[in-house]
Amino acid sequence: MWNLIGKEISAATGAAFSVETRSSVGGGCINTAYRVEGGARRFFVKTNRASALPMFEAEAGGLHEIAATCAIRVPNPVCAGVAADRAFLVLEFIDFATRSNGSGEELGRRLAAMHRVVAQRCGWRRDNTIGATPQINTPTENWPEFWRERRLGYQLALAARSGYRGALQRGGERLLAKLEGFFAGYAPPPSLLHGDLWGGNFAFDRDGTPVVFDPAVYYGDRETDLAMTELFGGFPASFHAAYREDFPLDPGYRVRKTLYNLYHVLNHLNLFGGGYLGQAEEMIARLLSEAG
Repeated sequence: MWNLIGKEISAATGAAFSVETRSSVGGGCINTAYRVEGGARRFFVKTNRASALPMFEAEAGGLHEIAATCAIRVPNPVCAGVAADRAFLVLEFIDFATRSNGSGEELGRRLAAMHRVVAQRCGWRRDNTIGATPQINTPTENWPEFWRERRLGYQLALAARSGYRGALQRGGERLLAKLEGFFAGYAPPPSLLHGDLWGGNFAFDRDGTPVVFDPAVYYGDRETDLAMTELFGGFPASFHAAYREDFPLDPGYRVRKTLYNLYHVLNHLNLFGGGYLGQAEEMIARLLSEAG
């Protein structure tokens, strides 16, 4: 496998490369990751079963989409393919510094700049994944419709197939029927989104430049990215302050952030099991009380 990957790197970069050493890199639960070295060059390589190639190709496409904005740094995709029945994705290797060496303010400003890149429709040119779950990005011009059908409705259907019925589905159906009410007087332009912006998916390079990675890219309401930064924590107060100063949020974000984070909690329910059921039901109940 490594000989084949070396040849693909050589073809993609136009410079001969062979894998001389490799070391495992931890931190993920979906893929196996390595740092590979040859001569004075290093790359970051993810591997998975061969059927995961479309997931890697979509990730590379998302990184290219973000990089094209020149707003925030991402690892440059090098190549992707299948070698010895294993799918692989090769990325630029970036040396990360400790979080204290980076600027939360700069991260906030750069994310705001990325969110100013907009499209005509919500969604994206291809489906991708959120974690290991398929993420449907079929474009539409109607954002509430997109969130109802491609995001919450899709996750609720997955949960029903996994046996999570009862109160979750009853509350979910009521919430989907009331969804338009959360967007009264609010029609966000479809911003370029990272899509999976939790605290484990950003870092700073040795120069202190913010870097984001592992995206689940699509175009939609920028509040969805901001909401996820609050779901699990890990983002400094300076990040939030700088973002809001540069690109103020609508007052309705206070309520909608729960609507947007429900998607990720439902996804965790579908990926990791019933430990997230109570949280999902509580979020639905809170949203229904806001909807009236």
